Amino acid sequence: MITRVDDVDYYELLGVRRDAGQAEVRSAFRALAKVLHPDAGGTAGTFRLLKTAYETLSDPVRRAEYDRGGSTPAVPAPRPSARPRGAAARPRPRTRHDPAFVPPRCTVPPASLPWWHLTRHQAVIGPSGGPGHAPGVAAVLGALLLAAPLLAVGSMSPVVLLGWLALVAAAALTALRLGRAYLRAARARAAALAEFGDRAEFGVPDTEPVAERLTAELIARYPGRLPGAKVFHGLSRPGSVFADVDHAILCGHRLVLVESKLWLPGHYELDDDGALWRNGHPFRGGQTSLAETVATFAEMLPGVEVRGALLVYPSSDAELTVDETPAGGVHPLLAEGFVRTMGGWLAGGCGVMDPHTLRVLRDRVSREAAAV
Repeated sequence: MITRVDDVDYYELLGVRRDAGQAEVRSAFRALAKVLHPDAGGTAGTFRLLKTAYETLSDPVRRAEYDRGGSTPAVPAPRPSARPRGAAARPRPRTRHDPAFVPPRCTVPPASLPWWHLTRHQAVIGPSGGPGHAPGVAAVLGALLLAAPLLAVGSMSPVVLLGWLALVAAAALTALRLGRAYLRAARARAAALAEFGDRAEFGVPDTEPVAERLTAELIARYPGRLPGAKVFHGLSRPGSVFADVDHAILCGHRLVLVESKLWLPGHYELDDDGALWRNGHPFRGGQTSLAETVATFAEMLPGVEVRGALLVYPSSDAELTVDETPAGGVHPLLAEGFVRTMGGWLAGGCGVMDPHTLRVLRDRVSREAAAV
C-alpha cells in the first residue's frame, strides 16, 4: 500500500522558501524537531510527517518529483506482520549497549600520517616568551658597528663625539637587558626541567569503561608521541573535584579535550547549538557538555587554542559514522579521524613546552585520578 499526503505543503510545514537550499531545509527541520519530537511533547504522527517532508525536500530527486506533482513521492506504508497467529514473537532489537562487544583498535599505519616524522625530534623546555636569538645577534652586530668609529675618534667634532658616545651607551644598555632576559629564560628552563623533568603523563586513565580505555591506548600510540606532548587523564573544571574531562593533550599552545562515548551504531552529528543528533533525530541516549568545557578552559588559559574531540565508538558490531563538522569548538570523530585530524592539528604546536600552561593543567587533574 502507498501513502500520499496531498493536503500538506512541505515547504509551508518546514517554513522555508521553495528555493531554499539543503542547509536551510536541514536547519528548519532541526529547529522544528526539537519541539515536535514525541520526547519533547509532540505527537508521533506530526513528527513522522515532519520527517517525511524533510527527507523529501533534502533529496534532490524526490524534491524534483514533489515539485512536479505537488505531492510526496511514493512512501511505503508499514507492512502488516506476517507472523502466524499463535507463533512466538521475534525478539525486539536490543537498544542498550552490548557489554560483551569491544570495538576494534585503530590500526592507522604511522607512516601514513603527515606529522609522524616529527615524533623523532626533541621538545624544547621553557617558556615561549624568551627573547630568542635574533635580538641578541642584532645587539652584537650593532655594538660592532658602533665601535668601528673608534679609529677616527681624534678627528671627530665634539658634537659628533657626544652623539656617538650616546649611541654606544644605548647599545650597551640594550645588550645588558638582553643578557638579563637570556639569564631569566635559562633559569626558567632549568626550573621547568627540575619541576616536570621528562614526565609526559599526568593522572591515571579510568580503564574500566571500554571507550576511555581505547582512547587512552589511542593517545599513547599516536599523538602522545609528539615532541613536547603532555597527556592528562581526568581533568576537572574550575570549582569541580570530579573528572569532567576524560583525557587532554597539550602541545605548546594547543590543547585538545577528549570525551569518549560508547554509543549505538548509526550516524551522529552536532547541530549549530551543540545538540546531538542520531540518524536525523534528536539523540536522547547520551549527552555531552564538552562545548561548555572547551569554553571554560579557553577562558582559563588565554593565548591557548582549545578544541574538543567527541570520540565515538560503536557498542555493537554494526556501522557507526559521524559528521565531523565541528560545533562550539567540538569535533565529532571516530578513532581514525581523531588520529589524523587532531594529531595533525597538535603537530602544528608541538616541540615547545610552556611551563605555565602545563602547571595550570597539572593542578586541574582531579583528586580521584591523581590519587590512584
